Amino acid sequence: MTSISADTARVYSYLGPAGTFTEQALKQVAEAEGQIWKPVLNVSQALADVVDGISNAAMIAIENSLDGGVTATQDALAKTDNLQILGEYLVPVNFVLVSRRNVSRDEITTIAAHPVAYAQCRAWLEKNLPKHRHIPATSNAQAAVDLFGANAVANAAIAPPTITEHYNLTVHATDLAGDLSATTRFVLVGPRQPAGEPSGHDKTSLIVDLPDDRAGALLTLLEQFAAHGVNLTQIASRPTGSVMGSYRFYIDAEGHIREERVRYAVLGLKLHSPNVRFLGSYARADKIAPSTDVHHSDAAFKAAKQWLNDVVSGVSEAGD
Repeated sequence: MTSISADTARVYSYLGPAGTFTEQALKQVAEAEGQIWKPVLNVSQALADVVDGISNAAMIAIENSLDGGVTATQDALAKTDNLQILGEYLVPVNFVLVSRRNVSRDEITTIAAHPVAYAQCRAWLEKNLPKHRHIPATSNAQAAVDLFGANAVANAAIAPPTITEHYNLTVHATDLAGDLSATTRFVLVGPRQPAGEPSGHDKTSLIVDLPDDRAGALLTLLEQFAAHGVNLTQIASRPTGSVMGSYRFYIDAEGHIREERVRYAVLGLKLHSPNVRFLGSYARADKIAPSTDVHHSDAAFKAAKQWLNDVVSGVSEAGD
C-alpha cells in the first residue's frame, strides 16, 4: 500500500467516475484545486482511503433534501474510527436523459440509473417512456459510462447535467425531476484532528447509541440538547446490527463543540449513552447562525460556573 507524504500533492477521494454530483461538490473545495482527485466505487472505500493514508480527505454525500439522510454514509461513519468532518457543501440535484449518439429517443427501452435518481425521475419516465425498463447503477455518472460497455444492457441513462462535459452523449430530455428537484449535502471527511474555531454558523455531528431498549431512553438523550438550548437539524435512527431493537442515532446539532452549551449537551450524552462518536464541528454551507437565547450563551454558562465555584469555596453572595 502506498501512502501519501507531506511533500506530495494532496489526494481527495470521491464517488466516481468523473461527472458525479460528488465531483461537483469537490469542485467547491478551494484547497483541492489542482490536486489529485481519486474516484472510488463507494463511501466505504472513500473513508478507508483516508484511514489508510491513501487520501488526505474524502468527499461523501450525507443528506438529500427529498430523501433525508444517506444511510450508507451514516453506517460507514459509525463503523470507521479516527475520522472527522471538515466542512459541508451543497449541490443542486437534477437529471438529464442521455444515450449514445446513435440512439434515438424512440429507440430507448432500457434505462440505467442510480435507484435514488430513478425514484426522483420516475413520474417523468412513466409519462414519457411508459414501457421502459430500469437497470440499477452504482452512481449517476456510472449509469452513463456503462452505456459504452461492450455488454451494455441499457441504451439510455439518467445522469447529472454535467455528464456531457466528460462523455460524447446525446441529451434527450432535461429537468427530469421537475418539482422534485433536490439539494444534496456533502461533507469533506479527513483524519481526526483538534476542533477548529467557531465560525458563528456552525454545525456539530454526532453518532449516539441508544443506552437500552426502554421507555424514555431516547427522550433522555434528546433532553440533553433541550436543557442546554441546542437545536437539532437532523436526527436519524439506524440499527446497530447487533441485536433486534438496538439502535444508534445520527444527529446534527446547531453550534460548535467549543461553545459551552454544545459541550454540556455532548457531556450529558456521554453520561447516558454507552457510545458517543464525535464526527466534527464545522461551518454550515448555508451560513445560517444557530438560534440561541441569552440564557444559553457562553457568558451565561461562565457566570453560572463562577457562581457555583463561589458557593463551593464559601465566597459571600451579594446581599448576604
